[in-house]
Amino acid sequence: MQQYYKIGLAAQKQGLPRHFCLSLHSLSTSNCMWQKLGHFILRFRVALLIALLVLTAAMGYLASKVELSYEFTRAIPLDNPKYQAYQNFRKQFGEDGNLLVLGIQTDQFFTLPTFQAYRKLQNELKTIDGVEDIISVPAAMALYKDTITERLKARPVFADTLTTQTALDSAALVFEQLPFYKGLLYNPETRVYLMGVRINKELMNSKQRVGVVNRIEQAADTFGATTSLTVHKSGLPYIRTKVAVMIQEEMRFFLLASVILSALILLLFFRSLSAMLLSMVVVGIGVIWSVGTLQLFGFKISLLTALIPPLVVVIGIPNCIYFLNKFHVAWNKTGNKQDSLVQMIDKMGIVTLFCNVAAAIGFAVFALTSSQILKEFGLVAGINIMALFFISLIFIPAVLSFLPPPKTRHTRYLENAWLNKGLARLEKWSLHHRPFIYGITTAIFVFAIAGLFKLKSEAFIVDDLPASNKVYTDLRFFETHFKGVMPLEIVVDTRKKQGVIRNLRNLEGIDSLSRFIAQIPNMARPLSIAEGLKFARQAFFEGDSASYLLPSAYDLPALSQYLSFKDSTQTNNSLAKLVGSFMDSTKSQARISVSMADIGSYRLPGLLDTIQQQAEQIFNKDSIEALTADASTRQAALAENQNWGKRTHQIELTGSSVTFLEGSRFIISGLKDSIFWAFLLISLCMLYLFRSLRILLCSLIPNIIPLIITAGTMGWAGVPLKPSTVLVFSVALGIAIDVTIRFLVNYKQELPHHHHNPFTTVIQTIYSTGISIIYTSLVLIAGFVIFCFSDFGGTKALGWLTSLTLVVATLTNLILLPALLLTLGKERKKQ
Repeated sequence: MQQYYKIGLAAQKQGLPRHFCLSLHSLSTSNCMWQKLGHFILRFRVALLIALLVLTAAMGYLASKVELSYEFTRAIPLDNPKYQAYQNFRKQFGEDGNLLVLGIQTDQFFTLPTFQAYRKLQNELKTIDGVEDIISVPAAMALYKDTITERLKARPVFADTLTTQTALDSAALVFEQLPFYKGLLYNPETRVYLMGVRINKELMNSKQRVGVVNRIEQAADTFGATTSLTVHKSGLPYIRTKVAVMIQEEMRFFLLASVILSALILLLFFRSLSAMLLSMVVVGIGVIWSVGTLQLFGFKISLLTALIPPLVVVIGIPNCIYFLNKFHVAWNKTGNKQDSLVQMIDKMGIVTLFCNVAAAIGFAVFALTSSQILKEFGLVAGINIMALFFISLIFIPAVLSFLPPPKTRHTRYLENAWLNKGLARLEKWSLHHRPFIYGITTAIFVFAIAGLFKLKSEAFIVDDLPASNKVYTDLRFFETHFKGVMPLEIVVDTRKKQGVIRNLRNLEGIDSLSRFIAQIPNMARPLSIAEGLKFARQAFFEGDSASYLLPSAYDLPALSQYLSFKDSTQTNNSLAKLVGSFMDSTKSQARISVSMADIGSYRLPGLLDTIQQQAEQIFNKDSIEALTADASTRQAALAENQNWGKRTHQIELTGSSVTFLEGSRFIISGLKDSIFWAFLLISLCMLYLFRSLRILLCSLIPNIIPLIITAGTMGWAGVPLKPSTVLVFSVALGIAIDVTIRFLVNYKQELPHHHHNPFTTVIQTIYSTGISIIYTSLVLIAGFVIFCFSDFGGTKALGWLTSLTLVVATLTNLILLPALLLTLGKERKKQ
């Protein structure tokens, strides 16, 4: 104990913090432990390898059972009011996001060949398992008044027996006199026609939907080839299915690409096939464990969790490089393989442990968020990054003990003239140009801070797809001609049984709100029970399109006896199902369905607030007036009506568009919180490791600056904050801090060998860790650059933004960190 006290005292005389120097005791003690662990691993290497193999086989079996996720609202916590409102809506009215739409643009639609081919497509789609209903022009129904039965009855506009152009022209004239379908099934100005295919909601959340969507797509493409028309496809079922398939394909590509690229880099560095294969087996085991962990916890592959296997490869390779590099350095010194392996574990065990802990924290903090999809990603990634440490610690020394010792060509990279020349330049800068380093860093930092003020948060449902992708272009097609296909649902709860149809004021309010919404750009004409009643009134007045109006108080008594057309013998038609779906079973709640454009999370909240305020003004006008009325007015109104001022209607905006917005908010908020927790937890780890607030500050500065520069670059480049881009910061912090830990731990290990002189120790640390840091950084940067080839904008951004962060972090840790250590030592020495 007296020996370590003298070490600490001598180091303090050199200007180093007392706690930092006294931590040499803990490091020396831990080295003894790691030496014992090294001997233990080599002694029981066979048993440990067998155990590792058995565990990998078990995880491989689990990995073979993992499935893709098809859920759309998993980003929202289950107790969130918006999520619960959406689930209540689905129970009352069914699924809102299960309509796949097909669209064609032609002025020859009502020519007999085209129309018959379109009808044939409709009939073919009906035969596909999972397709519940189809709404289209050939399936359009017209209402007519049966004076004998005093009922409104539905009949097809286009008869099945239609075989001549004359008959088709006559039916087309009838169809064009039905305003109900205008803007719903066709756009008369642009001659675009829409077919809606409703898919079973249970099938929507299963892997079977891929086959259903593919068969629909094949049928549509066959129709397109036959008629020489382009068939545009969209709707949430189509978008979600295509994105899920792309995720699966990209997961395979990135996994393979990351493995191949890492293998080539390792082969180039070490010039050893055995070292390359050894590293590949380590990350291969890590990948198997990561996918098996998903199944073990009952998770499925999502857009986020699909990134874990490639990330395991990218993060696992540095472990292998550092272990192999230290083994080669020790071999050059000792020439004894057994001693070299023990030294490798002794020197790199604690370093790699804390590096993996820091990286795991960078991912695991996502598990602290409220978002289920982030919880899954953080938990699985954090666990498997720690698992990588144990896999590397056991597998690498155990296998190396069976292999022949390294040859001269395998360690030649340690004498790389180009890299050593670069490290000499870094040494010169750190020793003699610190003011210049601080000045340049400050200037870049200020420029990045200016970019931060340009950052904005915005996400779109399909913004991760490139503008050239057909899913994206087809969505824009429907937004141009039908103002969009993204569903927004408005539920008006009258809080009274039969309240929707027994109070004309409620029907007028629904119609008024619908007309208000129809005037908003990027929102289609809403569908509601009011539109059904207008259709019925038109039929009651002999089909006159001028009569397509909401029934008045004078119309309803005469019309009421005809309004049970849904109960007639012709109930099995799309119109009856469509109109009947806009009220619940008690007729106390009415549903207003709107299709809208994908306007993004920045504009959507304001739009929803506008609609909410208008709805409250229409249905709860008294309660709004009560908020601003004076005491005498309130008293007089209450005397006349004791319910005055109370909210008589509950208005709820829900649907997939709302849950998407809420999910984006939760993910972005959760990711921002995760950055804070990552900093806090990593700081505690650094504080425990170095026992010095000054060294903690010194270690965090080189890692905060790269994050600020990346955020500033996003601001200047116009890259918005969204779930995929906010992910960069926690991930990059967890990985970049590895370099700092390796540098500072090596610095602390070298201090006793250089009489606790910070200047000579910094120089030695630059040379002893610089090569492995550069090699590791190149592997990490190359690994993340692979993501730039993604078809998803978010994954692409993750690639280049993380690569940028790692490049800057490597420079700050090899240039700024040594300068800070020397400045710290100099200042303390002056004191």
